[in-house]
Amino acid sequence: MTQTIAPRVRTLVLLLLAATGLLFAGAGPVSAHAAVTGSAPQQGAVVDKAPTQVSLTFSEKVALSDDSLRVLDPKGKRVDRGDPANLTSTTYAVKLHGGLPDGTYTVTYQVVSEDSHPVAGAYTFSIGAPSQTTVSVSGQSAGGGVVGTLYGFGRYVSYAGFIVMVGGAAFVLACWQRGAGVRALQRLTVAGWLALTAATLGLLLLRGSYTGSGKVGDVFDLDLLGQVLQTKTGAALVSRLLLLAAAALFIAVLFGAYEKREDEEKRDLTFGLAVGGVVVSAGLAASWAMSEHASTGLQAGIAMPVDITHLLAVAGWLGGLAALLVALYRAPADTPVDASAVRRFSRLAFGSVLALVATGIYQSWRQLGSWTAFTDTRYGQLLLVKIGLVAVLVGIAWVSRRWTGRLAEAVVVKPREESDPVAVTDADADEKEPARAGASGSGSGSASAGKGAAALGRKGAAGSDKADGESERAVQLARQQAAIDTARRKERRDADPNRFGLRRSVLAEAGVAVVLLAVTTMLTSTEPGRTEEEAKAATSASAADASSAGALTLDMSFDTGGEDGKGVVRVDLDPARVGGNEMHVYVQRPNGRAFDIPEVKVAFTLESQDIGPLPVVPDHITTGHWSASGVQIPMAGEWKVSVTVRTSDIDQTTVSKNAQIG
Repeated sequence: MTQTIAPRVRTLVLLLLAATGLLFAGAGPVSAHAAVTGSAPQQGAVVDKAPTQVSLTFSEKVALSDDSLRVLDPKGKRVDRGDPANLTSTTYAVKLHGGLPDGTYTVTYQVVSEDSHPVAGAYTFSIGAPSQTTVSVSGQSAGGGVVGTLYGFGRYVSYAGFIVMVGGAAFVLACWQRGAGVRALQRLTVAGWLALTAATLGLLLLRGSYTGSGKVGDVFDLDLLGQVLQTKTGAALVSRLLLLAAAALFIAVLFGAYEKREDEEKRDLTFGLAVGGVVVSAGLAASWAMSEHASTGLQAGIAMPVDITHLLAVAGWLGGLAALLVALYRAPADTPVDASAVRRFSRLAFGSVLALVATGIYQSWRQLGSWTAFTDTRYGQLLLVKIGLVAVLVGIAWVSRRWTGRLAEAVVVKPREESDPVAVTDADADEKEPARAGASGSGSGSASAGKGAAALGRKGAAGSDKADGESERAVQLARQQAAIDTARRKERRDADPNRFGLRRSVLAEAGVAVVLLAVTTMLTSTEPGRTEEEAKAATSASAADASSAGALTLDMSFDTGGEDGKGVVRVDLDPARVGGNEMHVYVQRPNGRAFDIPEVKVAFTLESQDIGPLPVVPDHITTGHWSASGVQIPMAGEWKVSVTVRTSDIDQTTVSKNAQIG
């Protein structure tokens, strides 16, 4: 039976690795989590005068370097000057040289979003009229190439190592304490620690090149490594390495001093190990939460502990599943995993699934924001795949639970009949086989000893050497008999249909779990649906406004309270879009005639993004007419347009209206 199972295991592992490889092969470059929601000048815009600066607005805060924003003329020469500046919380700008000639200019950007993922792209605008340009932006991408592939693989290995290490230790402590002495489980847990440690070191080295040039040669650049250590992601990776040192001590105690203790002593040590293990595991999970999805966006204070709980639940379920699979296939014949341990794991897995559902619902709402994002965004589509895989996994787990129940009934319900060897259960067989082995060994030893004594009487001193040889042979025979008895117990154990069915269902669970982990890793490096939809909406609105030439007109009545202080102020904004606009202000009396007043001031405020007020002081053109050109609207939204009208030295008032601009 065992010989037929091993090829199946190898075949399934190869198929799972192939499926995982296909998932990563289709992932492409990492999709960033910060999206450009506005720019000035806009993409494809043709401006009459050369702007003094170029600004970009992102959906969240980003980190910039000296070369994050670049502006290139038609010949590919840089025309920006100075380092990028932060205008608002999400708007960044770089100044341009004066006297730029007409032509098409290229703006390139490469930044790091607040949740650690690189963002890169480019667009063009023209001064005066479009022209040919020698700048190529087709290859502008972030997180791609060999370094991007290695970084993505390192992320997958780090998640897998965390899950196997934490889940393996949890399985031993909470479900099967006898497993602390099983070498296969020890190797599994230590392998998880080694994988997580190696992946963390690799990510730390790759980080600088991953978010920058993308060149393999920059992986060992110490200057880049120093810059990485100063970032949030670098601090998280270093914290993870420090916590892994504590995890190594925990594993040494679990499979060292703990395994050698008696049952009474183990009870006292179990509680301390459980508390320490939870603290270290939560700290390791926090190293992801503090630098990725949960650390930015809506309700970050709630999202971080939710993310930690989600990761711990995944480790308890999938990591424990891996440990159970190893125990079922690799545990020694004299230390088989029993039904009670499987039942305890079943309860642990059930609690983990409940935690996963609760935290997953919250995370889905936070990252998607709408039902349409499930089907209209890549993040939503991957999330649907993940939900489907979890449903399949739960279904297979239900089958495993049924096999567990049958296995328990086979052990507990069957009566023990000494005269009927067929009725002997696995538990009875395991108890009886050592006794048989000892008896067999003892019988062989007695017979050999008798023969040795007879030989000694016949052959004297020469027979003494032969007696020693016979004793050694007796020991060898005893070992061979013990090996035969162990093989029989293992054969009997593997022949049990209930145990065999449980092993197959758990193996299927592990297979689905490998693919599920790959999809989850892709989700963590994919732009959330909420951000993607906001970026699409901003782009669509900008494109619609850019294609329309209609101006925004606002009429507001005012009364400064003084003599002859009533009138109407009209604000015309053309073309009323993101970027540069032409503004005209007309002040009239109630009868419609031009109103000659000393001063007019205008301010724009985008309250939803805490932008503004952005003051504009128009030039006086003629009676009742003021004008200003190049009025910059940094991003689309519902802007509050406030106009301050002064009709005398002491009489003035401010009126306002809200309007959609951009």
